[in-house]
Amino acid sequence: MTALIIFSAKYLVYVGVVVAAAFFIFLPRAKQKRLALYGIIALPATYIVAKLLSLLYYDPRPFVVAHTIPLVPHAPDNGFPSDHTLLLAAIASVLYPYSKKASWTMWVITIVVGFSRVAVGIHHSVDIIGAGVIALVVCRGVYAFFAPRRAVAPGTHS
Repeated sequence: MTALIIFSAKYLVYVGVVVAAAFFIFLPRAKQKRLALYGIIALPATYIVAKLLSLLYYDPRPFVVAHTIPLVPHAPDNGFPSDHTLLLAAIASVLYPYSKKASWTMWVITIVVGFSRVAVGIHHSVDIIGAGVIALVVCRGVYAFFAPRRAVAPGTHS
């Protein structure tokens, strides 16, 4: 069980990226273009917001606080937010408007990675939850701002 948790904490993020790429490949061309544009804006925006928030909130890693050795070697830097969880949550959030199935699959992978990173002793729960919330809020905001507006037919209400 420990080996599975270590694998999930270190490498499942790469599996998640491959899964997302596979979903992307099988989308219709028009959806691929919109999703790519959305991702090109939302993913860097999510990273920038997370880095800015990490300047405002410092969460020492659990192994630093407890003076222990984590199951996965890691630098004793700020744990907030979890970069692995942030990336996967942002991908899951970006996929949602285009493929609910892909998004939910990515959220499951995100949760497993987040849990595993807590279990190996390199993150606190707040680092994982914070990453998920940041990704959701930023990606939703980007989508709301850049999503194409549907024209309202005369005589109807939006």
